[in-house]
Amino acid sequence: MADEYKDMIRGMMGKKRYIHSCNVADMCVKLAEIHGGDVKKAYTAGILHDCRKEAEAEVQRREMMASGYKVDPAELASKSTWHGVAAAYYLREELGIDDEDILNAVRYHTVARAAMSKLEKIVYLGDLVSAERDFPDVEKYRAYAMKDLDDGMYRALKWSVQNLSANDKKIPVSTIEAFNYYMDKRTKK
Repeated sequence: MADEYKDMIRGMMGKKRYIHSCNVADMCVKLAEIHGGDVKKAYTAGILHDCRKEAEAEVQRREMMASGYKVDPAELASKSTWHGVAAAYYLREELGIDDEDILNAVRYHTVARAAMSKLEKIVYLGDLVSAERDFPDVEKYRAYAMKDLDDGMYRALKWSVQNLSANDKKIPVSTIEAFNYYMDKRTKK
């Protein structure tokens, strides 16, 4: 794997976020290998997914608004989701990455969407279950992700929707659509 992006992000974030990004890249590679995904794309999207996470809020907002991506009101209301859209913009505009699959994987790594590509699912799940994550039942979610990406998405989205609603947080439309999509896929099996 090319380490150019690894070296680049080291200067863009603190140690904890850098370790997380490296762990996500490693998990994405593992998931791509298990599920027949593109390992190079998985590494690239994984290592870069949080490249704007520690940028100033106004920078994230400006890049999000300039991105051309549809951003719903729930995303606008939650600064914690801005960095995904801003990072996709940064990859395209500053790094010259024009692979739509990589850009979408980075853009949707926080909120998901219905009918995600294999790479999008890998990055979403890789971020959720990377090595340093230690929330209750994380091992269970790692196992789900390694066994079946669609079932992993359903279970991860169910967990996310429950957590957001339990904490009185708005749920982005794309997250709800993703949950419904993967629930329907699950019931059709």
